[in-house]
Amino acid sequence: MSRDRYVDFLRAWAIVLVVLGHWLITALVREPGGRITAPELLATVDWTQWLTLVFQIMPLFFLAGGHAAGGSWPRHRAAGGTAAGWLGRRALRLLLPTGLYSGLVLLAVAVCSAADVDAGTLSLVGWAMAMQFWFLPVYLLLSALTPPMHAAHRRWGGRVPVVMGVVALAVDVLVVAVHTPYVGLLNYVLVWGVAYQLGFCWRDGLLTRRRPVPVLMAAGGAVAFAALVVLGPFPVSLILVTGQHPGNTDPPSAAMLAWVVTQVGLCLLAAPAVRRLLDRERVWRVVRPVGATSMTLYLWHMLPVLVVAAAFYLTGLAPEPALGSAAWWGLRIPWLLVLGVVLAGVVSALRPLERGLTALYERTGPDADLRHAWPLWLGLAMDVAALARFAVRGFAPDGRLPVLPAVGLVLGTALVMLTRRTTAQRPERPTTAGATGRA
Repeated sequence: MSRDRYVDFLRAWAIVLVVLGHWLITALVREPGGRITAPELLATVDWTQWLTLVFQIMPLFFLAGGHAAGGSWPRHRAAGGTAAGWLGRRALRLLLPTGLYSGLVLLAVAVCSAADVDAGTLSLVGWAMAMQFWFLPVYLLLSALTPPMHAAHRRWGGRVPVVMGVVALAVDVLVVAVHTPYVGLLNYVLVWGVAYQLGFCWRDGLLTRRRPVPVLMAAGGAVAFAALVVLGPFPVSLILVTGQHPGNTDPPSAAMLAWVVTQVGLCLLAAPAVRRLLDRERVWRVVRPVGATSMTLYLWHMLPVLVVAAAFYLTGLAPEPALGSAAWWGLRIPWLLVLGVVLAGVVSALRPLERGLTALYERTGPDADLRHAWPLWLGLAMDVAALARFAVRGFAPDGRLPVLPAVGLVLGTALVMLTRRTTAQRPERPTTAGATGRA
């Protein structure tokens, strides 16, 4: 089956909006003593929270991932592959670039800590370099759950995401009304899992077979979101804002679930027109390279902010109008352009390392028919725990090197890499798994 260009476009479009969104809301201020701080735009200029309706694009990542997994997992299984073999190769495409990125950042943290860099500054930088990591443990968990989730899809179809959504709403009631601790963690899998499960439904035509379905999803989700924001307890911001309780992302809320449904509906409605555009080779030549470098862009897009901060803010060269003023917004244009140029340089510089990671993946990826897989499952559990820790605390909590999660990520990734077939050698069957899946 040929690749669906629209699914690749969704990944590219989502990564572009993630990068632009993070850059747009990042504000830097040089204090009189020379220290750089990052005031929170969404908390300082309230109206900017509405911008998150445009830039909160993560449902598309999970939708595209489910669509891709809904093709690659059945093909892998039909070829005689195992769940462990499929998951191991899929996970490794995420873990190798993530491990490289984390290793280089942690090395920089260790050097800066030894050089007595201000602990507050180091903690802020470490958080900025890890804030995007929340996606990785959630995606790995959903990948691990793909076989039973897809089995449920084959049996019950569109009823599965509906049930998941109802359970997510019940969980949110316990979080918001009862203040039950820890239960909200379930919604990271349930709410984002709804988008992932809808990817299965989309691939099999369940969402497009009847024309009103996408319209009802888009309109119904939007009405539900508006009601939850206007009449309910939820804020409009779809990104975490300090001091907001409840929020919509930590954990994902009922309002976020409504926005997932809205965004999926809009995505389905836009598909025919966008597919016609993607059939033009000129358009496709622009989209394809962005999708091909999506993991690199996702991991490294905050490094240019640090480069620009050092070059223009530490030196006092950057003008600093009042946060949220007309002059400040006007300077966002050169700010974004400079960051884009720096990121292009970073991506170019990383190409030799990426080629090396590709070769390493081909040599170390688990076999397609891997069966005795307890080291792989243990390694993935360690990776999920380490990545979640980095997402919450950053790479330099309190200005210190986080030794335990660093060791956990190294050992966990090593276990996944070194898990090979332990039964008698047989010819390796082909697999089509990928980091964000293959359509």
